[in-house]
Amino acid sequence: MVALARYPRYPLGHFPTPLEPLTRLTDRLRDTYRSVPSLWIKRDDCTGLATGGNKTRKLEFLVGEALQQGADTLITQGAIQSNHARQTAAAAVLAGMHCSLLLECRQESDEDYERSGNVLLDEILGAQIVDRLPTGTDMQAAMEELAERLRGDGRRPFVIPVGGSNPTGALGYIACTEELDAAPIPIDWVVHATGSAGTQAGLVAGLRLLRHDAKVLGVCVSRNEDLQRSLVHQLAQDTAAKCGADIHLPQDAVLVDDRWVGGGYGVPTDGMVEAVRLLATTEGILLDPVYSGKAFAGLLGNITEGRFKSEENVVFLHTGGSVGLFAYRSTFAPSTT
Repeated sequence: MVALARYPRYPLGHFPTPLEPLTRLTDRLRDTYRSVPSLWIKRDDCTGLATGGNKTRKLEFLVGEALQQGADTLITQGAIQSNHARQTAAAAVLAGMHCSLLLECRQESDEDYERSGNVLLDEILGAQIVDRLPTGTDMQAAMEELAERLRGDGRRPFVIPVGGSNPTGALGYIACTEELDAAPIPIDWVVHATGSAGTQAGLVAGLRLLRHDAKVLGVCVSRNEDLQRSLVHQLAQDTAAKCGADIHLPQDAVLVDDRWVGGGYGVPTDGMVEAVRLLATTEGILLDPVYSGKAFAGLLGNITEGRFKSEENVVFLHTGGSVGLFAYRSTFAPSTT
């Protein structure tokens, strides 16, 4: 096990999260396809922080570091419907801190997208939405400028990168690999959405450190394979180094699949809609339209292509975000024609 107790950590979530079999879905797929593995789901949508999600794991370590440094304000950024922003706002409440958010307008949107879902919860949680900035803005620079202004007002800000994805945040998924390593089944694959890279980097580094043979497949939600692989690879190495280890990780050992992104980050796809509906109607589990919905579409696509063996156990890591479905009401609305 990695000695995570040496890092400052603020308790925010309900851990370990459940690991559940997707029995009904597995049986349905086996009625159609020849090589269908046993499917499981790691319920990181059940972390408990303002509807939960994968960022809770990262924020435990990030908030711990912020408090150790004497910070009184968390600053972060994301898209308008950012799951990370919503969980950061909730984490600030629990830690007795202020929260300032910078939101980026990354896509065309309607009133549901602009006012409901995550952004509505940001406001209810008391976060200060400082600005909504146009796509292409240097958001990291914008956060640093905001931090400087707050320092001038006597505040002590702590800047959290997009998705909480740095070596400190990725420690949260080192912790997750310890839960996976203790699972009552042998795990052959972990499949999940990969975006800002912290989740996949933590999983890859953690499994290497534990000498666990499970392969991690990240389904891209924003970048092409080459860019995503490079980002995950570097962060995995940096995270392992933070843990005092030098892992042997060839870049081609980082597995990513960019075929399910569609028109870009947050842009709905038919595959995403079908995946959300399929899991909802077979297992009663809700995915989200930006991350887990596209990742689950990728999982299903890889099953139909025969990537996994029938005797394998494949765990889908549910990163949360189902509250975002309300912002995509028009995408899921029944056709009136």
